Amino acid sequence: MKIIYNVTVNIEETVHTEWLQWMKETHIPEVMATGKFIDNRFCKVLSDDPQGITYSIQYLCENHEILEDYMKNDAPKLQRAHNVKYEGKFVAFRTLLKMVE
Repeated sequence: MKIIYNVTVNIEETVHTEWLQWMKETHIPEVMATGKFIDNRFCKVLSDDPQGITYSIQYLCENHEILEDYMKNDAPKLQRAHNVKYEGKFVAFRTLLKMVE
């Protein structure tokens, strides 16, 4: 059963351009380099939000066991790097989605 690990991030406009480049050139490639995901999508949420700009980053995983391994062994370091770099400039939440085939 394929799982989508969805990370929704609202980023402040003051760091938006830098964050967008960092996500595309550094963070998402680092997540994919873990080998735990088979695909990803980087989407801008189409809504007017006075608090910032919102994105949905979706990573496709083969199954829940692989995702659990990522969450335990890879996510803490990658999330820490994001948190340190953009502390106080973003809000994020994560959801797991089951593919309906």
